[in-house]
Amino acid sequence: MKLATLKDGSRDGKLIVVSRDLKKAVTVSSIAKTLQVALDDWVNTEPKLQEIYIGLNQNEIADSFDFNENACMSPLPRAYQWADGSAYVNHVELVRKARGAKMPESFWHDPLMYQGGSDSFIGPRDDIQAESTDFGIDFEAELAVITGDVAMAADPKAAKENIRLFMLVNDVSLRSLIPAELAKGFGFFQSKPSSSFSPVAITPDELAEAWDGEKVHLPMMVHLNNKLFGKPNAGVDMTFNFPELVSHAAKTRPLAAGAIVGSGTISNVDRSSGSCCLAEKRMLEIIESGEAKTPFMQFGDKIRIEMFNQQGQSLFGAIDQQVVEYSK
Repeated sequence: MKLATLKDGSRDGKLIVVSRDLKKAVTVSSIAKTLQVALDDWVNTEPKLQEIYIGLNQNEIADSFDFNENACMSPLPRAYQWADGSAYVNHVELVRKARGAKMPESFWHDPLMYQGGSDSFIGPRDDIQAESTDFGIDFEAELAVITGDVAMAADPKAAKENIRLFMLVNDVSLRSLIPAELAKGFGFFQSKPSSSFSPVAITPDELAEAWDGEKVHLPMMVHLNNKLFGKPNAGVDMTFNFPELVSHAAKTRPLAAGAIVGSGTISNVDRSSGSCCLAEKRMLEIIESGEAKTPFMQFGDKIRIEMFNQQGQSLFGAIDQQVVEYSK
């Protein structure tokens, strides 16, 4: 099943069901006005939404309309929880190596995770606004899951059973602000502005054999200014899988339905597949030549993030954004 949230002038938008080919959609306000409402009562709403989804794919819904990704908010325009991991540890190792820092052994068996701002996500086709390019504006292409209610101390098996939906993520980062924040020993805040998510959120079955219950074995396609920047496979070199990440997030507290848990920047040891963020490419350049040559994003730069199934069909629609100067 594929779900999206249309802009309607409200803070949380309007839930719609989208056809598998992303061409048609239908409103479902009689079942749940918003995605959060649907998640809060998933046992009852999921079968009803699934029935509509089947009918939509069979062209049996009379009041369907053309689906427009540009009219979408992030599936959850705001969420109770946004916890982003760093499951691709080789990416972390690379970044630390470039600055001459040794990576602690614990990073290989204890996931890194930070709590991001979740009160106002950016729409998948909305501009990325920044006051200055001196902030070191970067994109980070990731996958994320939306959970149901997860009990505190849930093990990975229990966590897996509560994965409701998948989305793509652009975890926008302001690289020049990160060092000073981390030096305080209290984590990210200003260096992690609002993230954006794909137009569509999908249930795990939509991934078919690409989802093995732990990882998604498909490449993440990233284009910067209409040129291929990277296509690393999300199922390769993922040190911590999604059930493990969700279990880690719930170690000392429960997760409420609608919690979002991210994978962190997708990264492969085989560098021929490119990268999912500018920082990684810059680190490779430093290691190779002693100097970073690729600049961070400038005003007017465009980033497109998308994932296709094995038949070449877009699964989530595309995050397609431009960096613009913020005006007060």
